[in-house]
Amino acid sequence: MEDVSTRAGYVAVVGRPNVGKSSLLNAMIGEKLSIVTPRAQTTREKVLGIFTEGNVQIVFVDTPGLLEPSYVLHRSMLAAAIEAVHDSDVVLLLLDATRPEELPTGEPLQELIQRTPALFVAVNKIDAARPDDVARLESWTRDTFGKAPLRISAKDGTGLPQLRMALSKVLPSSPFFYPEDDIAVQHLRFFAEELIRETIFEQYDQEVPYATVARVEEFKEDRTPVYIRATVYVERESQKPIIIGKQGAGIRNLGQAARAKIEQLLGMPVYLDLWVKPMPGWRNKPASLRHLGYAVPERLD
Repeated sequence: MEDVSTRAGYVAVVGRPNVGKSSLLNAMIGEKLSIVTPRAQTTREKVLGIFTEGNVQIVFVDTPGLLEPSYVLHRSMLAAAIEAVHDSDVVLLLLDATRPEELPTGEPLQELIQRTPALFVAVNKIDAARPDDVARLESWTRDTFGKAPLRISAKDGTGLPQLRMALSKVLPSSPFFYPEDDIAVQHLRFFAEELIRETIFEQYDQEVPYATVARVEEFKEDRTPVYIRATVYVERESQKPIIIGKQGAGIRNLGQAARAKIEQLLGMPVYLDLWVKPMPGWRNKPASLRHLGYAVPERLD
């Protein structure tokens, strides 16, 4: 017989790019699951993190930013975020108190308004914001959704216990979806790909990181060190030598830094075998995006 004394549900964390969604997910779970960089539009796919305590299990869904699409990839990212809004039990809209002018608009805003009964709003980065800007976002939230937002800081933890408690109270009565000691849903190869991509954002400038995607081709855990062969796809032939660098220095540095992160994740030695290949215009080609594993709605063809 199912135990319905427990509560469990999915909470979609949504907001404009770079409002701190990934930082909040990591803080809520207590582990680094979503990659974090100072640059916007880093999250491309939904990342699920599991928090279980007592009789409550919250599955947080980190989503791509609610942005104005300029590539097919962006439209795919926006579709993934809106899908999460539709599919989750609760929606948590995150606002950035240091950029109060950046608010959801258009279709994303209308989708959020439709979910108002199941919507929470949190004003993030209050540790770094001006009080007037926090007040401005609180006023906008009351005017738009008819409710007051919570004040939080994913960076220093302010307000997170209160936010977690508020979310827990509205989850449906349900058995847990995952074992109590699980914290993630995706496979290890997904996190290895994300750590490689995070390192590219850290080590390369301008547009190059946005034009790259990492995919693990082999992941062999039955040996020491663990063998991982991964390909970094770039959009143009001219970007390949930029990634590789002079006499291979660039890809060596990338491999060393990414390997250290993956070793920390796995808790064991790793041999990371990195390759670079062009996939011309992949961000704007639905067929290429699907080949890379992105979920592309049919209407984007």
